[in-house]
Amino acid sequence: MSDYLVKSLAFKGQVRAYAVKSTETVSEAQKRHQTWPTASAALGRAMSASVMLGAMLKGENKLTIKIDGGGPIGAILVDTNAKGQVRGYVSNPQTHFELNQQGKLDVARAVGTNGSLTVVKDIGLKDHFSGQTELVSGELGEDFTYYLVSSEQVPSAVGVGVLVNPDNSILAAGGFIIQLLPGTSEETIRIIEEKISTMTPVSKLIEKGLTPEELLKEILGENNVEFLETMPVEFKCKCSKDRFERAIISLGEKEISEIIEEDGHAQTHCHFCNATYDFSKEELESMRDQVKG
Repeated sequence: MSDYLVKSLAFKGQVRAYAVKSTETVSEAQKRHQTWPTASAALGRAMSASVMLGAMLKGENKLTIKIDGGGPIGAILVDTNAKGQVRGYVSNPQTHFELNQQGKLDVARAVGTNGSLTVVKDIGLKDHFSGQTELVSGELGEDFTYYLVSSEQVPSAVGVGVLVNPDNSILAAGGFIIQLLPGTSEETIRIIEEKISTMTPVSKLIEKGLTPEELLKEILGENNVEFLETMPVEFKCKCSKDRFERAIISLGEKEISEIIEEDGHAQTHCHFCNATYDFSKEELESMRDQVKG
């Protein structure tokens, strides 16, 4: 089954909830960047949470999320939009450690906790909205929860998880975001808190085959959820040779001439999807001629 995300309301409109299955999406990122298991878990958790945040947007709006906790993995950067498209990378993809005391991939050790989570929203205005919070655990689920509560003032619970096979491929990935709307009753809050505190890890539930809808039913109760919309989710990069060509042209005649003289060709690289684009001497000369006009 292809990856997708579901939006819902629960407890008669008191709660807003999202859930995503992102196994194929995270798998695509793992293959493109050749991430090792701990790095895969960190990047996959970040992408799963980010694509759900993106689903809260509308139209052509988009998000860029940067997580930098000072750990060995370096920075995690994720781009996503309101259409379920997401891309991301980590500075040091070949990062891996022994399992932590809970027997799980040690994401907190890889990410670090001496840093911040930054969310930049591009909603089509001249100025972008930017929110930043300190990392509280490096496990990322708790860090996204803290961001939503502190920066956007929405009481939330974020759960994200990734399971990695022995050959480094992705077995399961996904997550949920539960948000309390104004006026949520104490009884509803108690029920949700109790369920989240005792539930099976989200990655295990996805491995068992639970759909995003079934995941939310597991957390919120089968009769309490009203599903509003589903959205396909995919790893999608907006880079292209044309985009890089425009970037080279913007360097100007002098710099393009220097590249031709010193290297005789150019190679560009997209950090997000690991694609490379080669430009021959003839192509560079043509670009230089365009600049000359």
